[in-house]
Amino acid sequence: MESIVAVKRLSALAQENRLAVIRLLVKAGAEGLPAGEIARALAVPPNTLSAQLALLANAGLIASRRDGRSIIYTADISGLSDLILYLMEDCCQGRPEICAPLAEAAQRAVCC
Repeated sequence: MESIVAVKRLSALAQENRLAVIRLLVKAGAEGLPAGEIARALAVPPNTLSAQLALLANAGLIASRRDGRSIIYTADISGLSDLILYLMEDCCQGRPEICAPLAEAAQRAVCC
């Protein structure tokens, strides 16, 4: 991943509502959630949420699909994984105990 892409993705996550959207969509899994449900769950006005979703989509962190009259949003697991791997690529400096908590968390999160 190029650093410019990482910066774009990190910038997209650097806001409380957008981070909450990502966490909610990761929990929702591949089924995703309609925009209205996201807005209700996070108590965010629909017009504000729309702008937040567009920014996250533009950063490659979420995807959307149409289902009838609804738009369903899902976390882009590939985009999120790429960002995490980019950040952790040179971790540990030869000391695996530094990254052990991250490896354990990754093992617990294996669901896909």
